Amino acid sequence: MGKRRRVDERRGKRRPAVVGGMVAVVLGGAGIGVYALYGGGAAADAAAGARLKPVVRTGPLSRTEVTTAARTFLTAWQEGAVAKAAAATDDSAAAAALLTGYTKDARVSHVTLTAGKRTGDKVAFGVKGTVTYGKITKPLSYDSALTVVRRAKDGRATVDWHASVVHPDLLDGDTLVTGEAGNPPVRALDRDGGEITTARYPSLGTVLDGLREKYGKKAGGTAGVELRVVRGKASKAKKASDKTLLEFSKGTPGTVRTTLSPALQAAAEQQVAKTTRASVVVLRPSTGEILAVANTGHGFNTAFNGSLAPGSTMKVVTSSLLIEKGLASADKVHPCPKTFSYGGWKFHNDDDFQIKGGTFKASFARSCNTAFISQAGELDNDSLTRQAQQVFGLSMNNWAIGVPSFDGSVPVQSAAQMAASLIGQGGVRMNPLNMASVSATVKSGTFHQPYLVSPSVDHRTLATASRTMSASTLSQLRELMSYTAAYGTAAEAMSGLGPDYGAKTGSAEVDGQSKPNGWFTAYRGDLAAAGVVQAGGHGGDTAGPIVAALLRTGG
Repeated sequence: MGKRRRVDERRGKRRPAVVGGMVAVVLGGAGIGVYALYGGGAAADAAAGARLKPVVRTGPLSRTEVTTAARTFLTAWQEGAVAKAAAATDDSAAAAALLTGYTKDARVSHVTLTAGKRTGDKVAFGVKGTVTYGKITKPLSYDSALTVVRRAKDGRATVDWHASVVHPDLLDGDTLVTGEAGNPPVRALDRDGGEITTARYPSLGTVLDGLREKYGKKAGGTAGVELRVVRGKASKAKKASDKTLLEFSKGTPGTVRTTLSPALQAAAEQQVAKTTRASVVVLRPSTGEILAVANTGHGFNTAFNGSLAPGSTMKVVTSSLLIEKGLASADKVHPCPKTFSYGGWKFHNDDDFQIKGGTFKASFARSCNTAFISQAGELDNDSLTRQAQQVFGLSMNNWAIGVPSFDGSVPVQSAAQMAASLIGQGGVRMNPLNMASVSATVKSGTFHQPYLVSPSVDHRTLATASRTMSASTLSQLRELMSYTAAYGTAAEAMSGLGPDYGAKTGSAEVDGQSKPNGWFTAYRGDLAAAGVVQAGGHGGDTAGPIVAALLRTGG
């Protein structure tokens, strides 16, 4: 790549430049140097000019390319040179808009950026600045990171632009704004009247944001002044709520009471903290009240808003369908071959096991995939979709729990994808809230839409299912889940919790993951719960102990 020459040898003489009295520039920081790149001189320039087509660089980025691209962007941003900073990214229009708003709308000034450690193509950096509103100023400090990529059209090393480069809480399309808050703050209470705070329950930051968005004005509070993330259309589609980053003047909070149980919420926080990327929800089947929700990661509420393949936990819904249609019966012999082909795909059981002459109950308890795939040809393409909607209240996008949530998706599919959906793969997407509701429906015998805030608070209408399972179907489904909890793949986790219990494990394969997502859904008495551990492995070993511990706590 040629020689590297240090541009500024006076390392001890860092002179901050002031642009318009607004931006202080700090050149330096661990891990980043400023370099000029040289080719082969005049002869090389002449040869380059003679080429018919420009050479597009390919291959992995060098250390120098990464550090130079990062330095170019960070220095321009520090100096307030928005156009130059934006040009150093692979989406100059989006970068220019957000960087302009950083000063104009977010009112951030006197920015200093300190580059930190480079890890491969990623460079971490620290941000310090001042936010001013009227006569009030507040310091702003946070860490962020950028990734350098090779631009396809010319091979140039540029910053891979995403809004999170400016602030890690931003999603693409979001903005930063300082001013009067759109919604007054809320004082959220648990079911016993105790105040809910993130200091007490770290997982509930996104829940508190959602409560404020929904009930801030309705609860009678008054808005304060703050720096906040204002969500764009794409983020709202993902059920993300606005987020407060810095408070200038406190508003007067209104009070909102939730259904959360302090004992179960505390236990849920402790359980998910034991592993990475875990999420769990606990419900009361007889009412639909949400008693606990927790996530290992606190930036996104996977438990309520996640959209993940549920794996074999979906077999609870599929089993109800097969029993209703007379295609399976708990104690009747049911095929469970090693493999089964459908729609051009060859489906396997875990380790290619088979059950010769076994019952459907045995196949359910051991989570035999082929026992379900083998029935695909007897079903219509929309059979599973209608069962999920009409009996379990899923996949209709009409839940109103009190904060943003995803209600699950069971799309109409055909051929191999339809068959895959029967075992919770294909296009089926769920989260722990949805799968806890599935177990709750089996336990109670009818769907009760989960809710975090009582509908009496704002007179909203809860979603309903159009029909219930027959008494025979319900009885057999409970038998399947109880047998699985006692003798099947859920037995170890559910040990000692019977006899009024039921469970189903699941493992969902995900592209790019060496281990599947582990799922577990279960009920005990008037409690139902579901959890997922992403990239954790088998559900009985990963999510199972989390769910079982909460059922034991609540019991």
